[in-house]
Amino acid sequence: QVQLVESGGGLVQPGGSLRLSCAASEGIWRINEGGWYRQAPGKQRELVATITSSGRSNYGDSVKGRFTISRDSAKSTVYLEMKNLKPEVTAVYYCNGHELVRSSSQGLEPLSGIDYWGNGTLVPVSS
Repeated sequence: QVQLVESGGGLVQPGGSLRLSCAASEGIWRINEGGWYRQAPGKQRELVATITSSGRSNYGDSVKGRFTISRDSAKSTVYLEMKNLKPEVTAVYYCNGHELVRSSSQGLEPLSGIDYWGNGTLVPVSS
């Protein structure tokens, strides 16, 4: 079963920094394309950042310059570095796996056409 597990969330003071991690479950060889989305109370889920297989990144307008998405060299973990946090970014942050590659006894299998989501990690920004 494919799982994406977020970690690194938690209470942070305004102006502080935090790094979120998204790790794929065993058997997932690579997160080719993925990203982060967030949902604040009473609002719709919105794009935070995405990263493609070539490493190209894209950001929501509200986080440009303050958030950075990256991926480890094995491409099985995606990170979100958040700096200068403000109370208005308080939300549940979700990891998205848009294109994963599964490793099995038959070899590598792209899991295209399915979006996978983590359960989310809460990031409250408050003094």
